[in-house]
Amino acid sequence: MNLVVKVHLSEITPDAALQLNIKLAVIRHRSFQQSFRPASVRTGGHRSSGKMFFVAGAKNAAAAGRGNERRSMYQKFRDVDILDKKKTVTALKPGEDRAIFLGLGMILSSVMMYFVLGITILRSYADSVWTAEGVCVVHNSTVTADMNCSYNCGSDCWRVSKYPCLQVYVSINNTGRVSRLSHNEETQDASSDCFYVPRCQRDSVAMHTVIMNISERLKVNQQVPCFYDPTEQQETVLLSRLFDHSVVFHSLLWPSCMITGGALIILMVKLTQYLSRLCEEIGKIKR
Repeated sequence: MNLVVKVHLSEITPDAALQLNIKLAVIRHRSFQQSFRPASVRTGGHRSSGKMFFVAGAKNAAAAGRGNERRSMYQKFRDVDILDKKKTVTALKPGEDRAIFLGLGMILSSVMMYFVLGITILRSYADSVWTAEGVCVVHNSTVTADMNCSYNCGSDCWRVSKYPCLQVYVSINNTGRVSRLSHNEETQDASSDCFYVPRCQRDSVAMHTVIMNISERLKVNQQVPCFYDPTEQQETVLLSRLFDHSVVFHSLLWPSCMITGGALIILMVKLTQYLSRLCEEIGKIKR
């Protein structure tokens, strides 16, 4: 503040000059106080605002730090969860593949067994004409002559031996139809006259003993079960069949169980994969 005072020096007395100086001093002092207070107030406001800004910035930084910590913790838990899922998936994947390969191997093995059985047992069973079963009554069982057979005595060595030929005649179901009885299909193919063809060996006495024991049993048991041709194209009657219903059933049972087990393994693996995907989708929907 600039004060301009115009006074005539000639009119001022010493007392007036003293009073004037005192007033000027008082005015200067007040003007100095007025000029000093706003500055101090402004300075204080600036400092207080600076302090407030610093405190607010510290609070914001602390909140941001806590938020970052929360995000980092959530990210860690999420990474651990994803890692566990990946470990579980990687652990289950080889097991599922091995289970599927096991099921496919079982199915392929069953198919090969069906093929082998089809060209051996099933073919013989289907080609057989002795399909009807009945009761045969023994009329006559006699040893007619000795038959020659050859046995292996070593490398490129064959020798001849003899066995008695047993002929058995029976009637089927007491119908009066007399037919020759044979042991099975192999005997029928090997000899059309003899009931039983033993394994050829050097000891002919042992083979003779076997044949005579069979003859004695047939004399004791006059009625025996037998198989015959219902079309009567084959006159020979068989005492037993190599491949009957029970043999075919048991031969097809194990391949059927194996192919069923393989199919069930593959089905269970696919069902497990479907349920795991369904649970994962439900978990995503809940989140």
